[in-house]
Amino acid sequence: MTAKRAERGKAYYMISAVSQKYNIHPQTLRLYEREGLLKPSRTEGNTRLYSEEDLEQLETILALTRDLGVNLAGVEIILNMRRKIEQMQGEVNEFMDYVKRELARGIDDWEQRLSTAMVKSSPTDLVRHTPNTESEKSKVKSGK
Repeated sequence: MTAKRAERGKAYYMISAVSQKYNIHPQTLRLYEREGLLKPSRTEGNTRLYSEEDLEQLETILALTRDLGVNLAGVEIILNMRRKIEQMQGEVNEFMDYVKRELARGIDDWEQRLSTAMVKSSPTDLVRHTPNTESEKSKVKSGK
């Protein structure tokens, strides 16, 4: 995996400052990085630089471990679930925007689109008939 580089114009903190601010040993920060829980930027000299987003992630990790007693495996699962939830929320928001745009186009447009469909069918045409009687079941088995 390649390390991301620090962007200009953003605030970054060295490991010693983060360690002191959060009362956490630098080795613990390195462990969080090895476990994939934190991904600090690097300078050309390979010094770790923690962004505001990294610090927010660290605060979440510390709240889970210190306050709730979650182990690192649990923290990883929780963080992955949060990412997935945020992604799904974005997808739901996109879908809702699409529905709103389509509704704004009006019902007339929908009726026009349905009347020009290549295959016209009713909802009942799309449902497979399930045989109820023994004679219907035998017809299905024999292929008639």
